[in-house]
Amino acid sequence: MNFGIAGKKALVLGASRGLGAAIAHGLAEEGVQVFAAARGTGETTAGATIVPVIADLADRGSVAALIERIRAEGGVDILVNNTGGPKAGPAAGQSAESWTAAFEAMAISIFTITDALLPAMVERKWGRIITIGSSGVVQPIPNLALSNGVRQAIAGWSKTLAAEVAGHGVTVNMILPGRIDTDRVRELDGNKAKATGSTVDAVQKASRQDIPVGRYGRPEEFAAVAVFLASTQASYVTGSSIRVDGGLIKGM
Repeated sequence: MNFGIAGKKALVLGASRGLGAAIAHGLAEEGVQVFAAARGTGETTAGATIVPVIADLADRGSVAALIERIRAEGGVDILVNNTGGPKAGPAAGQSAESWTAAFEAMAISIFTITDALLPAMVERKWGRIITIGSSGVVQPIPNLALSNGVRQAIAGWSKTLAAEVAGHGVTVNMILPGRIDTDRVRELDGNKAKATGSTVDAVQKASRQDIPVGRYGRPEEFAAVAVFLASTQASYVTGSSIRVDGGLIKGM
């Protein structure tokens, strides 16, 4: 299928590894010029259509520099908001500083970048804003209170923005990953193994038993959904939160 996005430009945040890197490569394979932003280069390799850009989403100065860099390139047609997750922990006892830091890095950063790059999309009457969330938006994940809380706020922002810009040819959607085989998920599995006195293999086996598909997802499977949402064919999909979780979430 020709997705009709060859020659367009994209900014992918958190693109050095995991889901961000997979999305950056997926878009590049469709002929999109990708600015791959991250604190380090990681897994994302430079190429004819992938340009690494250093940016720290927890630093407002770095975010401002990223915006100026992308504006100097004429803006982008596709924005993929992807941030790392905060530290694990319960809801009770979290400090104000922890909540503030998580909201700054995960929410304020992408709100600011989106606001800065959105006017050019509206002017061109074409744009795609895709935000990577978590299955915790639908069903809170135990011991990930900071992530559950902040990503809920992001979900509300995404849904509100979608209605505001739909008439300008700009779609706004979220993708909610379940257990995708990334460094972040492996780290969480390791933390759970230590906390329960178990092994990582045992934790992963138990997790797989809760997933109807019977396995963790592959980053490229997740990226394929993002690439579709960026396509011309997805022009009537907006305001949606799409789960890519192998059937993990049982709720309607």
